[in-house]
Amino acid sequence: MALPRLRIRLWPRLFKRWAPTSLFTRSLLIIILPVAIMQVAVTWAFFEAHWQTVTSQLSEDLASDIAWDVAAYQEAPTPANLRRLADRAERTQSLSLALQPGRQLPAAAPKNRGLPAFDLALRNALDDRMTEDFWVDSTRYPNFIDVRVAVAGGVLRIIAPRDRAFAERGHVFVMWLAGATFLLTSVAILFIRNQVRAIERLAAAAEAFGRGVDAPSFKPHGAREVRQAAEAFIAMKTRIQRHIEQRTALLASVSHDLRTPLTRLKLEAALAPESPRMTAIQNDLSEMEYMIDEFLAFARGEGGEVVEHRALAPFLTVLADDAARGGSRVTVSAPDGLTVAIRPNAMRRALSNLIANAAAHGATVAVEALRTAPTKVEIRIDDDGPGIAPENYEEAFKPFSRLDESRNQNAKGVGLGLAISRDIARSHGGDLTLEKSPLGGLRAVVKLPG
Repeated sequence: MALPRLRIRLWPRLFKRWAPTSLFTRSLLIIILPVAIMQVAVTWAFFEAHWQTVTSQLSEDLASDIAWDVAAYQEAPTPANLRRLADRAERTQSLSLALQPGRQLPAAAPKNRGLPAFDLALRNALDDRMTEDFWVDSTRYPNFIDVRVAVAGGVLRIIAPRDRAFAERGHVFVMWLAGATFLLTSVAILFIRNQVRAIERLAAAAEAFGRGVDAPSFKPHGAREVRQAAEAFIAMKTRIQRHIEQRTALLASVSHDLRTPLTRLKLEAALAPESPRMTAIQNDLSEMEYMIDEFLAFARGEGGEVVEHRALAPFLTVLADDAARGGSRVTVSAPDGLTVAIRPNAMRRALSNLIANAAAHGATVAVEALRTAPTKVEIRIDDDGPGIAPENYEEAFKPFSRLDESRNQNAKGVGLGLAISRDIARSHGGDLTLEKSPLGGLRAVVKLPG
Protein backbone atom coordinates (compact mmCIF):
# COMPACT_ATOMS: atom_id res chain seq x y z
CA MET A 1 0.00 0.00 0.00
CA ALA A 2 2.99 2.33 0.46
CA LEU A 3 3.91 2.38 -3.25
CA PRO A 4 0.54 3.69 -4.54
CA ARG A 5 0.53 6.39 -1.86
CA LEU A 6 4.04 7.39 -2.88
CA ARG A 7 2.93 7.70 -6.50
CA ILE A 8 -0.10 9.79 -5.51
CA ARG A 9 2.13 12.17 -3.56
CA LEU A 10 4.76 12.26 -6.30
CA TRP A 11 2.44 13.44 -9.09
CA PRO A 12 1.56 16.82 -7.49
CA ARG A 13 5.26 17.48 -6.84
CA LEU A 14 6.16 16.73 -10.45
CA PHE A 15 3.29 18.89 -11.68
CA LYS A 16 4.41 21.82 -9.49
CA ARG A 17 7.98 21.42 -10.68
CA TRP A 18 7.13 21.51 -14.40
CA ALA A 19 4.04 23.72 -14.32
CA PRO A 20 4.48 27.36 -15.41
CA THR A 21 4.77 29.89 -12.60
CA SER A 22 3.23 33.03 -14.12
CA LEU A 23 -0.52 33.67 -13.95
CA PHE A 24 -0.57 34.60 -17.64
CA THR A 25 0.95 31.27 -18.72
CA ARG A 26 -1.21 29.24 -16.37
CA SER A 27 -4.41 30.95 -17.51
CA LEU A 28 -3.42 30.50 -21.13
CA LEU A 29 -2.66 26.84 -20.49
CA ILE A 30 -6.07 26.34 -18.87
CA ILE A 31 -7.75 27.61 -22.05
CA ILE A 32 -5.43 26.29 -24.74
CA LEU A 33 -4.77 22.79 -23.40
CA PRO A 34 -8.44 21.62 -23.47
CA VAL A 35 -8.89 23.20 -26.91
CA ALA A 36 -5.77 21.47 -28.22
CA ILE A 37 -6.91 18.12 -26.82
CA MET A 38 -10.34 18.62 -28.40
CA GLN A 39 -8.79 19.57 -31.76
CA VAL A 40 -6.56 16.51 -31.74
CA ALA A 41 -9.51 14.28 -30.84
CA VAL A 42 -11.68 15.80 -33.59
CA THR A 43 -8.90 15.50 -36.16
CA TRP A 44 -8.25 11.89 -35.21
CA ALA A 45 -11.96 11.08 -35.36
CA PHE A 46 -12.22 12.80 -38.75
CA PHE A 47 -9.37 10.81 -40.26
CA GLU A 48 -10.41 7.59 -38.60
CA ALA A 49 -14.14 7.74 -39.22
CA HIS A 50 -14.42 9.82 -42.37
CA TRP A 51 -11.27 10.38 -44.42
CA GLN A 52 -10.00 6.82 -44.36
CA THR A 53 -13.50 5.46 -44.92
CA VAL A 54 -14.01 7.67 -47.97
CA THR A 55 -10.54 6.84 -49.28
CA SER A 56 -11.16 3.13 -48.83
CA GLN A 57 -14.42 3.39 -50.75
CA LEU A 58 -12.74 5.34 -53.57
CA SER A 59 -9.92 2.82 -53.72
CA GLU A 60 -12.39 -0.04 -53.98
CA ASP A 61 -14.25 1.68 -56.82
CA LEU A 62 -11.02 2.32 -58.73
CA ALA A 63 -9.84 -1.24 -58.10
CA SER A 64 -13.14 -2.56 -59.48
CA ASP A 65 -12.76 -0.53 -62.70
CA ILE A 66 -9.14 -1.62 -63.14
CA ALA A 67 -10.02 -5.26 -62.48
CA TRP A 68 -12.83 -5.09 -65.03
CA ASP A 69 -10.57 -3.52 -67.69
CA VAL A 70 -7.83 -6.09 -67.07
CA ALA A 71 -10.32 -8.98 -67.23
CA ALA A 72 -11.89 -7.58 -70.44
CA TYR A 73 -8.46 -7.33 -72.08
CA GLN A 74 -7.44 -10.80 -70.89
CA GLU A 75 -10.50 -12.26 -72.61
CA ALA A 76 -9.37 -10.84 -75.99
CA PRO A 77 -5.77 -9.59 -75.90
CA THR A 78 -5.87 -7.95 -79.32
CA PRO A 79 -4.95 -4.42 -80.40
CA ALA A 80 -8.52 -3.76 -81.51
CA ASN A 81 -9.94 -4.82 -78.16
CA LEU A 82 -7.30 -2.70 -76.35
CA ARG A 83 -8.24 0.37 -78.41
CA ARG A 84 -11.91 -0.19 -77.61
CA LEU A 85 -11.24 -0.66 -73.91
CA ALA A 86 -8.90 2.34 -73.78
CA ASP A 87 -11.50 4.56 -75.45
CA ARG A 88 -14.23 3.36 -73.10
CA ALA A 89 -12.00 3.72 -70.02
CA GLU A 90 -11.07 7.31 -70.94
CA ARG A 91 -14.71 8.32 -71.58
CA THR A 92 -16.44 6.63 -68.67
CA GLN A 93 -13.76 5.85 -66.06
CA SER A 94 -11.22 8.70 -66.52
CA LEU A 95 -8.51 6.06 -66.94
CA SER A 96 -5.69 5.84 -69.45
CA LEU A 97 -4.84 2.32 -70.69
CA ALA A 98 -1.70 1.37 -72.61
CA LEU A 99 0.06 -1.93 -73.31
CA GLN A 100 3.81 -2.19 -72.84
CA PRO A 101 4.74 -5.28 -74.90
CA GLY A 102 7.51 -7.46 -73.60
CA ARG A 103 7.84 -5.51 -70.37
CA GLN A 104 7.90 -6.86 -66.84
CA LEU A 105 6.75 -5.36 -63.59
CA PRO A 106 9.36 -3.31 -61.68
CA ALA A 107 11.06 -5.11 -58.83
CA ALA A 108 9.50 -3.06 -56.02
CA ALA A 109 6.98 -0.24 -55.80
CA PRO A 110 8.09 3.05 -54.15
CA LYS A 111 6.58 3.68 -50.74
CA ASN A 112 4.33 6.63 -50.06
CA ARG A 113 5.96 7.99 -46.89
CA GLY A 114 3.45 10.82 -46.58
CA LEU A 115 0.22 8.79 -46.57
CA PRO A 116 1.15 5.09 -46.45
CA ALA A 117 -2.33 4.05 -45.30
CA PHE A 118 -3.86 5.20 -48.58
CA ASP A 119 -1.43 3.16 -50.70
CA LEU A 120 -2.24 0.20 -48.52
CA ALA A 121 -6.00 0.68 -49.08
CA LEU A 122 -5.57 0.68 -52.88
CA ARG A 123 -3.23 -2.33 -52.83
CA ASN A 124 -5.63 -4.31 -50.66
CA ALA A 125 -8.57 -3.44 -52.93
CA LEU A 126 -6.60 -4.53 -56.06
CA ASP A 127 -5.44 -7.66 -54.35
CA ASP A 128 -9.03 -8.60 -53.49
CA ARG A 129 -10.27 -8.13 -57.05
CA MET A 130 -7.44 -9.45 -59.23
CA THR A 131 -5.34 -12.59 -59.41
CA GLU A 132 -2.71 -11.01 -61.66
CA ASP A 133 0.47 -9.49 -60.30
CA PHE A 134 0.40 -5.68 -60.13
CA TRP A 135 2.57 -2.69 -59.24
CA VAL A 136 1.36 0.66 -57.81
CA ASP A 137 3.19 4.01 -57.70
CA SER A 138 1.43 7.01 -56.12
CA THR A 139 4.55 9.18 -55.69
CA ARG A 140 5.85 9.76 -59.24
CA TYR A 141 3.10 12.09 -60.44
CA PRO A 142 1.47 14.66 -58.12
CA ASN A 143 -2.04 14.28 -59.61
CA PHE A 144 -2.03 10.70 -60.97
CA ILE A 145 -1.50 7.11 -59.88
CA ASP A 146 0.50 4.66 -61.97
CA VAL A 147 -0.86 1.10 -61.85
CA ARG A 148 0.77 -1.69 -63.86
CA VAL A 149 -0.66 -5.20 -64.23
CA ALA A 150 1.16 -8.23 -65.66
CA VAL A 151 -0.86 -9.63 -68.64
CA ALA A 152 -0.16 -11.92 -71.51
CA GLY A 153 2.43 -10.36 -73.80
CA GLY A 154 3.64 -7.63 -71.44
CA VAL A 155 2.38 -5.11 -68.92
CA LEU A 156 -0.91 -3.23 -69.01
CA ARG A 157 -0.32 0.28 -67.69
CA ILE A 158 -3.26 2.23 -66.21
CA ILE A 159 -2.92 5.93 -65.31
CA ALA A 160 -5.71 7.04 -62.93
CA PRO A 161 -6.48 10.51 -61.49
CA ARG A 162 -5.36 10.75 -57.89
CA ASP A 163 -8.75 11.93 -56.65
CA ARG A 164 -10.29 8.63 -57.86
CA ALA A 165 -8.37 6.81 -55.10
CA PHE A 166 -7.76 9.35 -52.34
CA ALA A 167 -9.97 11.94 -50.60
CA GLU A 168 -7.94 15.04 -51.43
CA ARG A 169 -9.98 17.60 -49.48
CA GLY A 170 -8.99 16.46 -46.01
CA HIS A 171 -6.25 19.07 -45.71
CA VAL A 172 -8.89 21.81 -46.09
CA PHE A 173 -10.54 20.57 -42.91
CA VAL A 174 -7.20 20.54 -41.12
CA MET A 175 -6.47 24.10 -42.30
CA TRP A 176 -9.85 25.32 -41.08
CA LEU A 177 -9.20 23.61 -37.75
CA ALA A 178 -5.74 25.17 -37.46
CA GLY A 179 -7.12 28.61 -38.41
CA ALA A 180 -9.85 28.35 -35.77
CA THR A 181 -7.27 27.30 -33.17
CA PHE A 182 -5.03 30.24 -34.07
CA LEU A 183 -7.94 32.69 -33.87
CA LEU A 184 -9.10 31.31 -30.51
CA THR A 185 -5.55 31.40 -29.13
CA SER A 186 -5.08 35.02 -30.24
CA VAL A 187 -8.34 36.10 -28.59
CA ALA A 188 -7.40 34.21 -25.41
CA ILE A 189 -3.94 35.82 -25.31
CA LEU A 190 -5.37 39.32 -25.73
CA PHE A 191 -8.06 38.78 -23.11
CA ILE A 192 -5.81 37.10 -20.54
CA ARG A 193 -3.04 39.65 -21.11
CA ASN A 194 -5.48 42.46 -20.35
CA GLN A 195 -6.57 40.80 -17.11
CA VAL A 196 -3.03 39.97 -16.00
CA ARG A 197 -1.86 43.52 -16.74
CA ALA A 198 -4.31 44.82 -14.11
CA ILE A 199 -2.84 42.44 -11.52
CA GLU A 200 0.69 43.49 -12.51
CA ARG A 201 -0.25 47.15 -12.01
CA LEU A 202 -1.58 46.32 -8.55
CA ALA A 203 1.58 44.38 -7.66
CA ALA A 204 3.79 47.24 -8.92
CA ALA A 205 1.82 49.80 -6.90
CA ALA A 206 2.07 47.63 -3.76
CA GLU A 207 5.81 47.15 -4.26
CA ALA A 208 6.32 50.89 -4.81
CA PHE A 209 4.33 51.70 -1.69
CA GLY A 210 6.47 49.23 0.26
CA ARG A 211 9.55 51.17 -0.87
CA GLY A 212 7.96 54.46 0.11
CA VAL A 213 7.29 55.56 -3.47
CA ASP A 214 3.83 56.98 -4.10
CA ALA A 215 1.93 55.99 -7.25
CA PRO A 216 -0.77 58.66 -7.65
CA SER A 217 -1.70 57.51 -11.18
CA PHE A 218 -2.70 54.03 -10.02
CA LYS A 219 -6.38 53.30 -10.55
CA PRO A 220 -8.36 50.05 -10.29
CA HIS A 221 -8.55 48.16 -13.60
CA GLY A 222 -9.52 44.73 -14.84
CA ALA A 223 -12.12 42.26 -13.67
CA ARG A 224 -14.43 42.96 -10.75
CA GLU A 225 -12.39 40.88 -8.29
CA VAL A 226 -9.16 42.61 -9.33
CA ARG A 227 -10.80 46.03 -8.95
CA GLN A 228 -12.04 45.04 -5.50
CA ALA A 229 -8.49 44.05 -4.50
CA ALA A 230 -7.13 47.33 -5.92
CA GLU A 231 -9.75 49.37 -4.05
CA ALA A 232 -8.93 47.49 -0.84
CA PHE A 233 -5.23 48.25 -1.42
CA ILE A 234 -5.95 51.97 -1.92
CA ALA A 235 -8.04 52.04 1.26
CA MET A 236 -5.29 50.22 3.18
CA LYS A 237 -2.67 52.58 1.78
CA THR A 238 -4.72 55.60 2.88
CA ARG A 239 -5.13 54.19 6.39
CA ILE A 240 -1.41 53.44 6.70
CA GLN A 241 -0.45 56.91 5.47
CA ARG A 242 -2.90 58.51 7.88
CA HIS A 243 -1.48 56.39 10.70
CA ILE A 244 2.07 57.44 9.77
CA GLU A 245 1.09 61.09 9.70
CA GLN A 246 -0.65 60.82 13.06
CA ARG A 247 2.32 59.00 14.57
CA THR A 248 4.75 61.56 13.18
CA ALA A 249 2.70 64.41 14.61
CA LEU A 250 2.42 62.64 17.97
CA LEU A 251 6.16 61.94 18.11
CA ALA A 252 6.95 65.53 17.19
CA SER A 253 4.78 66.66 20.06
CA VAL A 254 6.41 64.16 22.42
CA SER A 255 9.83 65.28 21.24
CA HIS A 256 8.95 68.90 21.99
CA ASP A 257 7.50 68.03 25.39
CA LEU A 258 10.57 66.00 26.35
CA ARG A 259 13.10 68.49 25.08
CA THR A 260 11.57 71.46 26.95
CA PRO A 261 12.28 70.19 30.51
CA LEU A 262 15.53 68.64 29.28
CA THR A 263 16.68 72.02 27.97
CA ARG A 264 15.78 73.67 31.31
CA LEU A 265 17.78 71.04 33.18
CA LYS A 266 20.79 71.54 30.90
CA LEU A 267 20.54 75.32 31.36
CA GLU A 268 20.35 75.02 35.16
CA ALA A 269 23.28 72.59 35.14
CA ALA A 270 25.31 74.98 33.02
CA LEU A 271 24.61 77.88 35.42
CA ALA A 272 25.34 75.86 38.55
CA PRO A 273 28.80 76.00 40.15
CA GLU A 274 31.22 73.50 38.70
CA SER A 275 31.81 70.38 40.75
CA PRO A 276 32.40 66.68 40.11
CA ARG A 277 28.75 65.97 40.85
CA MET A 278 27.57 68.67 38.44
CA THR A 279 29.85 67.30 35.73
CA ALA A 280 28.29 63.85 36.21
CA ILE A 281 24.82 65.41 35.99
CA GLN A 282 25.74 67.14 32.70
CA ASN A 283 27.07 63.88 31.30
CA ASP A 284 23.85 62.13 32.26
CA LEU A 285 21.79 64.87 30.61
CA SER A 286 23.83 64.56 27.39
CA GLU A 287 23.36 60.80 27.39
CA MET A 288 19.64 61.22 28.05
CA GLU A 289 19.37 63.65 25.11
CA TYR A 290 21.18 61.19 22.86
CA MET A 291 18.94 58.34 23.97
CA ILE A 292 15.80 60.40 23.33
CA ASP A 293 17.06 61.25 19.84
CA GLU A 294 17.73 57.57 19.14
CA PHE A 295 14.32 56.44 20.44
CA LEU A 296 12.47 59.05 18.41
CA ALA A 297 14.47 58.31 15.27
CA PHE A 298 13.71 54.60 15.60
CA ALA A 299 9.99 55.17 16.20
CA ARG A 300 9.54 57.95 13.64
CA GLY A 301 11.48 56.47 10.72
CA GLU A 302 11.87 58.37 7.44
CA GLY A 303 8.66 57.32 5.65
CA GLY A 304 7.63 60.79 4.53
CA GLU A 305 10.78 61.59 2.56
CA VAL A 306 10.68 61.78 -1.25
CA VAL A 307 12.57 59.11 -3.19
CA GLU A 308 15.39 60.38 -5.41
CA HIS A 309 17.85 58.76 -7.81
CA ARG A 310 21.34 59.25 -6.42
CA ALA A 311 24.78 58.22 -7.69
CA LEU A 312 26.37 56.05 -5.01
CA ALA A 313 30.01 57.02 -5.54
CA PRO A 314 29.69 60.70 -4.44
CA PHE A 315 27.04 59.80 -1.85
CA LEU A 316 29.35 57.30 -0.13
CA THR A 317 32.34 59.63 -0.46
CA VAL A 318 30.54 62.32 1.55
CA LEU A 319 29.75 59.80 4.30
CA ALA A 320 33.38 58.63 4.35
CA ASP A 321 34.59 62.24 4.65
CA ASP A 322 32.21 62.83 7.56
CA ALA A 323 33.58 59.73 9.30
CA ALA A 324 37.16 60.78 8.55
CA ARG A 325 36.58 64.11 10.34
CA GLY A 326 35.78 62.06 13.42
CA GLY A 327 39.14 60.33 13.22
CA SER A 328 38.12 57.17 11.30
CA ARG A 329 39.94 55.82 8.26
CA VAL A 330 37.35 54.88 5.63
CA THR A 331 38.00 53.82 2.01
CA VAL A 332 35.27 53.90 -0.64
CA SER A 333 34.98 51.83 -3.81
CA ALA A 334 32.03 52.40 -6.14
CA PRO A 335 31.77 52.35 -9.95
CA ASP A 336 30.87 55.56 -11.72
CA GLY A 337 27.30 55.72 -12.98
CA LEU A 338 25.90 53.32 -10.36
CA THR A 339 22.65 54.93 -9.18
CA VAL A 340 19.83 53.79 -6.91
CA ALA A 341 16.44 55.18 -5.92
CA ILE A 342 16.68 56.12 -2.24
CA ARG A 343 15.39 58.53 0.36
CA PRO A 344 18.66 60.41 0.85
CA ASN A 345 18.32 61.42 4.51
CA ALA A 346 17.10 58.00 5.58
CA MET A 347 19.82 56.16 3.68
CA ARG A 348 22.43 58.60 4.97
CA ARG A 349 21.35 57.82 8.53
CA ALA A 350 21.42 54.05 7.89
CA LEU A 351 24.87 54.03 6.28
CA SER A 352 26.25 56.49 8.83
CA ASN A 353 25.14 54.15 11.62
CA LEU A 354 26.87 51.21 9.92
CA ILE A 355 30.08 53.13 9.17
CA ALA A 356 30.21 54.56 12.70
CA ASN A 357 29.61 51.09 14.15
CA ALA A 358 32.42 49.66 12.00
CA ALA A 359 34.77 52.54 12.87
CA ALA A 360 34.06 52.10 16.58
CA HIS A 361 35.24 48.48 16.48
CA GLY A 362 37.95 48.44 13.83
CA ALA A 363 40.94 50.47 12.74
CA THR A 364 40.14 50.04 9.06
CA VAL A 365 36.74 50.48 7.40
CA ALA A 366 36.10 49.68 3.72
CA VAL A 367 32.88 50.66 1.94
CA GLU A 368 32.16 49.04 -1.43
CA ALA A 369 29.15 49.44 -3.74
CA LEU A 370 28.53 47.13 -6.67
CA ARG A 371 25.76 45.75 -8.86
CA THR A 372 25.22 42.05 -8.15
CA ALA A 373 22.33 41.56 -10.62
CA PRO A 374 20.55 43.60 -13.30
CA THR A 375 18.11 44.89 -10.66
CA LYS A 376 20.11 44.49 -7.43
CA VAL A 377 22.76 46.66 -5.77
CA GLU A 378 24.80 45.90 -2.66
CA ILE A 379 26.66 48.27 -0.33
CA ARG A 380 29.21 46.41 1.82
CA ILE A 381 30.76 47.91 4.95
CA ASP A 382 33.75 45.91 6.27
CA ASP A 383 35.90 46.38 9.35
CA ASP A 384 38.85 44.55 10.91
CA GLY A 385 37.43 44.51 14.43
CA PRO A 386 36.53 41.56 16.66
CA GLY A 387 33.34 40.75 14.73
CA ILE A 388 30.22 38.92 15.90
CA ALA A 389 29.60 35.19 16.18
CA PRO A 390 27.37 33.97 13.30
CA GLU A 391 24.74 32.67 15.71
CA ASN A 392 24.31 36.23 17.04
CA TYR A 393 23.78 37.95 13.69
CA GLU A 394 19.99 38.12 13.98
CA GLU A 395 20.16 38.94 17.67
CA ALA A 396 22.17 42.06 16.79
CA PHE A 397 19.21 43.48 14.83
CA LYS A 398 16.80 43.38 17.76
CA PRO A 399 16.08 46.84 19.24
CA PHE A 400 18.06 47.65 22.41
CA SER A 401 20.13 44.50 21.93
CA ARG A 402 23.64 44.63 23.47
CA LEU A 403 25.95 41.77 22.48
CA ASP A 404 29.12 40.45 24.08
CA GLU A 405 31.79 42.78 25.42
CA SER A 406 34.08 42.41 22.38
CA ARG A 407 31.61 44.33 20.25
CA ASN A 408 30.12 46.64 22.86
CA GLN A 409 32.88 48.86 24.24
CA ASN A 410 30.92 51.92 23.08
CA ALA A 411 28.96 52.93 26.15
CA LYS A 412 27.11 55.65 24.25
CA GLY A 413 25.13 53.22 22.09
CA VAL A 414 21.67 52.09 23.11
CA GLY A 415 21.35 49.11 20.75
CA LEU A 416 19.26 50.78 18.05
CA GLY A 417 21.78 51.46 15.26
CA LEU A 418 21.47 48.15 13.41
CA ALA A 419 17.70 48.01 14.00
CA ILE A 420 17.27 51.49 12.49
CA SER A 421 19.54 50.66 9.54
CA ARG A 422 17.71 47.41 8.74
CA ASP A 423 14.33 49.14 9.03
CA ILE A 424 15.48 51.82 6.55
CA ALA A 425 16.91 49.23 4.13
CA ARG A 426 13.68 47.21 4.20
CA SER A 427 11.59 50.35 3.71
CA HIS A 428 13.49 50.76 0.41
CA GLY A 429 12.50 47.25 -0.67
CA GLY A 430 15.87 45.78 0.30
CA ASP A 431 17.45 44.27 3.39
CA LEU A 432 20.45 44.42 5.71
CA THR A 433 22.44 41.31 6.60
CA LEU A 434 25.62 40.54 8.51
CA GLU A 435 28.43 38.16 7.61
CA LYS A 436 32.11 37.49 8.15
CA SER A 437 34.33 40.20 6.66
CA PRO A 438 37.38 39.43 4.49
CA LEU A 439 39.22 41.95 6.72
CA GLY A 440 38.64 39.67 9.70
CA GLY A 441 35.85 41.61 11.42
CA LEU A 442 32.19 42.15 10.53
CA ARG A 443 30.63 42.86 7.15
CA ALA A 444 27.28 44.65 6.90
CA VAL A 445 25.58 44.20 3.51
CA VAL A 446 22.86 46.66 2.49
CA LYS A 447 20.86 45.13 -0.39
CA LEU A 448 18.81 47.54 -2.48
CA PRO A 449 16.72 47.21 -5.65
CA GLY A 450 18.66 48.75 -8.52
